[in-house]
Amino acid sequence: MSFDLVAEPEILRRTPRIVAGLVRDLPETWTHRNEGEGTWSVFDILGHLIHGEDADWIPRARVILEHGTSRAFEPFDRFAQFEASKGKTLSQLLDEFADARTRSLAQLADLGLTPADMARPGKHPDLGEVTLGQLLSTWVAHDLDHIAQIARVMAKSHAEDVGPWKAYLRVLK
Repeated sequence: MSFDLVAEPEILRRTPRIVAGLVRDLPETWTHRNEGEGTWSVFDILGHLIHGEDADWIPRARVILEHGTSRAFEPFDRFAQFEASKGKTLSQLLDEFADARTRSLAQLADLGLTPADMARPGKHPDLGEVTLGQLLSTWVAHDLDHIAQIARVMAKSHAEDVGPWKAYLRVLK
């Protein structure tokens, strides 16, 4: 399935509301716990999603449209959120993400993309040649991946509490 210029932005538009619906106004015991050493909390994931709005999806789409494969994307700092989110509350991050996503979707619409544009090539610094359609499809899958990650991190807080039902809960495996 290639990136659908009408349907896919609807998924992207919903992500901030979905995440906010899951975590807004929860105590930090829910939003700052992680799955162990080197893993991310809900707070960290949200910061990462914000950084993606600023440094990944639309900036890289513009590079593809303006430079094709003659210029590689800037490397993406997958850990920038740790510094950028310092001193902020979860509520601030939720609002910042919603605002950033609204701006990104407006910019996406302003690009005036056509189905033919989805085949336009670009250059990823690690993966090599990619297409605009792959980049935009990854944006959708990335959102869904992090929604699942948020649910998993939250569910794992009860991994031992559920007793024998753990055998039935894939989210805890």
